[in-house]
Amino acid sequence: MLKESVQKVKKTKPTQNTDNILIKGARTHNLKNIDVVFPRNKFIVVTGVSGSGKSSLTIDTLFAEGQRRYAESLSAYARQFMARMNKPDVDYIKGLCPAIAIEQKVITRTPRSTVGSMTEIYDYLRLLYARVGKTISPISGREVKKDDVTDVVEAIKNLPKNTKVVILTAFKQHARRQVREELNILTQKGFARMYINRQPARIEELLELNEEDLKQQLQISNGQPAYILIDRIVVKDFEEEDIHRISDSVGTAFYEGEGEMYLEVDGSKLLHFSNKFELDGIQFEEPVPNLFSFNNPYGACPVCEGFGQVLGIDPDLVIPDKKASVYDGAVAPWKGEKLGLWRERFVKAAARYQFPVHKPIADLTEEQYELLWKGNGTVQGIDDFFAEVEQNLYKVQYRVLLSRYRGKTACPNCKGYRLRPEALYVKIGGKHIGQLCQMQVKDLKEWFNGLSLTEHQKEIGKRILLEINQRLQTLIDVGLGYLTLNRLANSLSGGESQRIQLTRSLGSNLTNSLYILDEPSIGLHSRDTEKLIKVLKQLRDLNNTVVVVEHDEMIMREADYIIDMGPLASHLGGEVIAAGNYNEIVANPNSLTGKYLSGALTINLQKIPRKWTKSITVEGARQNNLKDISVQFPLNMLCVVSGVSGSGKTTLVKQILYPALRKLKGEFADKVGAHKAITGDIDSITQIELIDQNPIGKSSRSNPVTYIKAYDEIRDVFARQPLSKMRGFQAKHFSFNVDSGRCDACKGEGEQVVEMQFLADVHLTCEVCNGKRFKEEVLEVQYNGKNIYDILEMSVDDAIIFFKEERTLAKALQPLQDVGLGYIKLGQSSDTLSGGEAQRVKLASFLGKGKAQGHLLFIFDEPTTGLHFHDINKLLSSFYALIEQGHSLIVIEHNTDVIKNADWLIDLGPEAGDAGGKLVFAGKPADIKKVEESYTGKFL
Repeated sequence: MLKESVQKVKKTKPTQNTDNILIKGARTHNLKNIDVVFPRNKFIVVTGVSGSGKSSLTIDTLFAEGQRRYAESLSAYARQFMARMNKPDVDYIKGLCPAIAIEQKVITRTPRSTVGSMTEIYDYLRLLYARVGKTISPISGREVKKDDVTDVVEAIKNLPKNTKVVILTAFKQHARRQVREELNILTQKGFARMYINRQPARIEELLELNEEDLKQQLQISNGQPAYILIDRIVVKDFEEEDIHRISDSVGTAFYEGEGEMYLEVDGSKLLHFSNKFELDGIQFEEPVPNLFSFNNPYGACPVCEGFGQVLGIDPDLVIPDKKASVYDGAVAPWKGEKLGLWRERFVKAAARYQFPVHKPIADLTEEQYELLWKGNGTVQGIDDFFAEVEQNLYKVQYRVLLSRYRGKTACPNCKGYRLRPEALYVKIGGKHIGQLCQMQVKDLKEWFNGLSLTEHQKEIGKRILLEINQRLQTLIDVGLGYLTLNRLANSLSGGESQRIQLTRSLGSNLTNSLYILDEPSIGLHSRDTEKLIKVLKQLRDLNNTVVVVEHDEMIMREADYIIDMGPLASHLGGEVIAAGNYNEIVANPNSLTGKYLSGALTINLQKIPRKWTKSITVEGARQNNLKDISVQFPLNMLCVVSGVSGSGKTTLVKQILYPALRKLKGEFADKVGAHKAITGDIDSITQIELIDQNPIGKSSRSNPVTYIKAYDEIRDVFARQPLSKMRGFQAKHFSFNVDSGRCDACKGEGEQVVEMQFLADVHLTCEVCNGKRFKEEVLEVQYNGKNIYDILEMSVDDAIIFFKEERTLAKALQPLQDVGLGYIKLGQSSDTLSGGEAQRVKLASFLGKGKAQGHLLFIFDEPTTGLHFHDINKLLSSFYALIEQGHSLIVIEHNTDVIKNADWLIDLGPEAGDAGGKLVFAGKPADIKKVEESYTGKFL
């Protein structure tokens, strides 16, 4: 039946013509020798259950071949330096255009990379400041300018007619030269006159005087300057040759005066000009793009080297509770008999400066907070305290004390802006480049819209401003208007970094390319998905083919063409079940996706809402954009935290609740976000587990059964067989991680890799074990007619039936089937699992432990990532199984099906960034529809 329908679908597919991309005989991973057509210049969605072969088709076949063809077009010399690319297992691909893959990996871990540098907006800002920026002196607040020849000529032309002008430059006596020698040099250069006491004097006549008279005549001794007379002019309507003559004279004056010259006007007024970039006695740096780069030694702050942070005294450790006052002991180190004297001294002196010692630290003004830290002439502050501690570091107790309060803190030199002070003197519209990077993207866009520039500046900055505005608008369109340009790239989620790469791709305006995106809607609220669809269509309208691996219903509705993979996962998938537009997929009886889209199948686990008696409350959360909110998390139920992207969900759960609970339990945790306290039934929880989508193992030998500890059982079963006992085999002989039973030639990998320098590495099946990974004598040991290699090639579903006699083993494998991973092979390498699959393997390892482990609090960050409607059903069943075992779940999620099935919903918002961070709703999901400002309510 299934095959017939696939044949029918093949007829409805677009026929191959020059405008389509045709894949023939794709066999990568689990693909079953399939032929697929991708219509060109269309918006195409590839969907299907998790593990059905979507990524194998798009990333591992289509993109890999596009990338390989590009690499092959380079010279052999260039190819040896590139990552070597394997040819995907496919007969051929026709009509392929240049391919760009935008995956959800957080592409950078370096603390130097920021949102501004990733989107290239910062590069344009650097150029704008270098070309249009004005350097403002920090002393007088005046603009620093340098005069050139044209400025001086203009000044002369603007004087009243018949004004007498003398062009002068100061007479300088160089080291080790007599005055007479200096004058001789001037005559050799062709100068004839000096200008002394506002009168010309011939150099020849001066040279006839004796040394004493000469010095007196030039008045060098009493500091009155003598000048060299360069030229004399009477202002009139100048001809062109007059202008040339004046320009030459001015140029000579600048050269002789080493960058400085004077105009004497009508024998009374002296005008000074300088072509040095200085003012108020400071020599300023001329703005160039590298002056604004924190990745360049020229522009980076010399103290923090462009990182913006240094290792110093961490204010959050010194004052952990901002709600306490100085009198109540808010300053943590000022405690005890001896060190408490600092607090007493400060409190006694406070009245003199009207410092409110009973006021919470959080409510102090900037001046008061600075006084507490820096002190003044008579009262000593926290900085003075730590200065004294550093003087006593030869005593061990002081070293221990200092280590307690050390941490990453904003650089005192650049205040966290990462640039040298000279770069921050350059301003546009009254702001320096560091201030722009601290603004949210949506506010920055408004700032640029209201920026007023002179005609000259507009002409220079026209092209740059166009690029900046276009990129800022795209960031807002993909729902990232709440980010700041100085936000570190390694602090972004996978979905955010993917959408930032999308911004960069749109900014480059490529056409006739193939874009492959892996679930771009991850981390997006349904409200923001609408904006994302517009951006993807914009990309398509530039004559690009946009292929999106996606499960989101909204995106499928808007797609031009859908390819549904299946029917199930892993070796049961890898075929095209249906292809066509949205209506054709819905009408296809074999498409599982179609059934969910049409409503024939739904995710609705009917249940009686659970009651709760215990809970944990986060009080006064103020980290990032959270507006001093208190949130109650019920225990022993499924609690979902929702809200638009950037509303503060991750901050609340992953930066405050998770690390704070771990610290209360005495475990290691990252820095805890700002909040007042965590109260409630904390003692009822024995352990806190954060289950994210990081890979479960880096090694190619790591696999799901070793992760859930079921492989130990399998090895024990084989070690118990009679032949093993005869040959003295133990459990370790059935492991491919130790040198006992594994093949010595390939070290249990099953293949040998031959490096080919500038061609792709060749992977050959190991000749000794024929890819079976174990020694011959180990493979002779069998259980029910199958050896260890055959077992590892089985799927989880088959293995559970095969090992039904071995109760413990079947029970250990059961959780993998429960979380919907029955299709994966027991020996499948961990690095071939998707993020969603890795997360579910972690979930299975906890399901397998049963009730013996106490009461755990699980925190999931978007567990539906990479999950088809069909798999969300299984995921929710696993969640309920954990709750039945007596555990609690807190899930950050945007998926409406998970939200509907929650016991308790916490909605943050209403908007992102500054306009978010408030508690919009807390209660049963059904009641959120009554809350008008909740976007989640609208989409439910």
